[in-house]
Amino acid sequence: MRLTKSGGAQIQEGDFTPMIDMVFQLIAFFMVLINFSEADQNEAIQLPSSQLARPPDGRLEHPITLHVSRTGTVFIGGDEIPAAALPLYLRRESAALQVAQKTEASANVIIRGDQKSATGKIQEIIRICQENKFEKFLLRAKEAENP
Repeated sequence: MRLTKSGGAQIQEGDFTPMIDMVFQLIAFFMVLINFSEADQNEAIQLPSSQLARPPDGRLEHPITLHVSRTGTVFIGGDEIPAAALPLYLRRESAALQVAQKTEASANVIIRGDQKSATGKIQEIIRICQENKFEKFLLRAKEAENP
């Protein structure tokens, strides 16, 4: 910090420009490092535990997260989506992929199903996604604790 003298009263003032610049650089640094995958989680969904569950190997290309409650309701980004409206949502995602010059096959559909949701409902959601040309699916589970 550089101190400068002003007028006749000999008051010293600090130059805060470098400190403000450093604060903005730190903010930008932490924004790049923040993990947004936790933001995609719905707290109402209780994932089943599995011995085979493991975190993904790397960053997923074009993830689409679908939350399935124990009653079979689908949530996308906090919004409740009726089963009949799921194809409309998937077509919107397809349009976004086309803008990015990608295909539906390059997207990863992440299904977070509640441990008490019916397996048939999860299979129905996968079938609807396949009818809309999505091919990659990831089923989320929490890691089982070793006894």
